[in-house]
Amino acid sequence: MTTIKAAVCTEFGKPLAIEDLILRAPGVGEVEVTLEAVAICHSDISYAEGAWGGDLPAVYGHEAAGRVTAVGDGVAGFATGDRVVVTLIKSCGTCGNCVTGRPVICESQAGGASPLSRADGTPVVKSMNCGAFAERVIVDPSQIVKMPDDMPPESIALLACGVITGIGAVINAGRLRPGEDVVVIGAGGVGLNAIQGARIAGARRIVAVDMSAEKLDDAMDFGATHGILATSKSPWKQAFKALGRGADLVAVTVGAIPAYNDALRYMGWGGRMIMVGMPHSGAMADYEPVVQAFMGQQMIGSKMGDVVIQRDIPWMADLYRQGRLKLDELVSNRWTLDQINAAIADTKSGKARRNVILFNQ
Repeated sequence: MTTIKAAVCTEFGKPLAIEDLILRAPGVGEVEVTLEAVAICHSDISYAEGAWGGDLPAVYGHEAAGRVTAVGDGVAGFATGDRVVVTLIKSCGTCGNCVTGRPVICESQAGGASPLSRADGTPVVKSMNCGAFAERVIVDPSQIVKMPDDMPPESIALLACGVITGIGAVINAGRLRPGEDVVVIGAGGVGLNAIQGARIAGARRIVAVDMSAEKLDDAMDFGATHGILATSKSPWKQAFKALGRGADLVAVTVGAIPAYNDALRYMGWGGRMIMVGMPHSGAMADYEPVVQAFMGQQMIGSKMGDVVIQRDIPWMADLYRQGRLKLDELVSNRWTLDQINAAIADTKSGKARRNVILFNQ
């Protein structure tokens, strides 16, 4: 057993508490990773606010990078010292979804007992299969991918969620073809990567829609050809003007109901809406289904970009090393674990692309 520092959620909606926790050794089929970096995702914040329920106390964090420091029995392909990205995507490899290339919706993702506890024996939840707001984690080998030693840890960490979710949404879930037109609603961390994905896939024109003019400037830097303020009157009409027609693909990357209600207005005949952002449980959107039926439009849910991490993350890392994928530019600020509540507040302000906690800095 090892004593580690972790940021613990003890009450929904309250600041996280830095505690010393006990992390047991990895068991059969498990890997221990000592973390170098973990990014703060809006999903972590939503969980900590109680948006989707869950048990407490819990450690969130699921967008991480580090090195393997211990390997349990029965693990093949990883050794102590390996540089890895740590994701929340735990897959059994044998269920119907896994064997058909959809490990992000594995039917057997639930883990066993948490490896985390307080000194008095109180169990602490390892949330989202990771619990990466901590110095070390114990994960399933299906959740990690070997990474190059020459990449910065904060850039590797971003490949665990925000990058793969955005790029995968348009390429894997949206099946974007070269020459198609794209609208991305939300130009935050995931939205910027959806824009990058559309650029990489050969979109003809890419329209970014956001509430912030500053974020629209960011979107242009990442590959958008047009930027439209969501606060303007009938912004979908501006998108039609920019594209000359309705969009082939609309990616909703924010969990805001108004964005979902308006998304279909941007679509053309046969268009696809990719549903990426996750509203709070119980939030409802309104549609007029006759329009979708008549125009042959689709609404497609996309979890974690529908990625296969062992296939897609090495590809994206190679694009980064070629200079074709922006990762370093996504990092807004670097923080220590003790500063995590300030980092969360900065993330909630909407100004940051991605805030990253660095360990041992």
